[in-house]
Amino acid sequence: MSEADLFVVCKNCGSEVSPYVTECPYCGQRVRKRAPKIDRDAEPDAPPRRRRRRAPTLGRLRRDEIPGIAPETRPYATGLLILLALGASVAWGASFISLHHLGAVDGPLGKEWWRLLATGFIQDNAGVAFATLVAVGIFGTHVERRFGSPAVVAIYLAGGAGGAALSVALKVYPAVGANGAALALLAAWLVDDRLADRRGDDRENDLLGVAAIAALLLLLPLADTRVSWVAGLGGAAAGAVIGALISPLRR
Repeated sequence: MSEADLFVVCKNCGSEVSPYVTECPYCGQRVRKRAPKIDRDAEPDAPPRRRRRRAPTLGRLRRDEIPGIAPETRPYATGLLILLALGASVAWGASFISLHHLGAVDGPLGKEWWRLLATGFIQDNAGVAFATLVAVGIFGTHVERRFGSPAVVAIYLAGGAGGAALSVALKVYPAVGANGAALALLAAWLVDDRLADRRGDDRENDLLGVAAIAALLLLLPLADTRVSWVAGLGGAAAGAVIGALISPLRR
């Protein structure tokens, strides 16, 4: 704005008034028909327009960025195992099929050995299903990120089938649910964690929380008589053995 535009003179009273008013504030005389438009870009005191900054985002986890954690992957295999177990539970709950026909181990197997694999996907109690599948989700995700999808599927099946087989061998019936599979994943993760600590790789994990989850899974037979405590111990033993074998192969 030039020096001459800093004010205008009222023709009635001779006062200097702002060029952006239409009437003189001293005598009320009209000094112009309309006020001029304000040039915003020419204002020296106008604050500069700021561009909105994008929120910071974390990049993908790089190899060996955090000790004990593999490069960032999505736990597709763990999610698939949980979905299969939920699907079987929904089918039974909707009375589409019985537990026996789903593959529950509810007595001597005869030639139906396929039941050893199927029984780990069957849940007949909402509370038990929640506890076991949450544990599968937690430790399955950790195992899958460390060793890959084939490892988590193998441990789940070996733990479920191994625990059910031990229950059949000891004639402890029925043996239904994923407690053996969940304990297998927990034990595999725990054994690998302890072996890593011996190698000097302290991951600073909360073992008290792990112990609480393990105790809960082992006590599930008290809440549901179809859950076999033998299957739980057998699954944990199978997971511990597999964990010891694959620990040196951590990704």
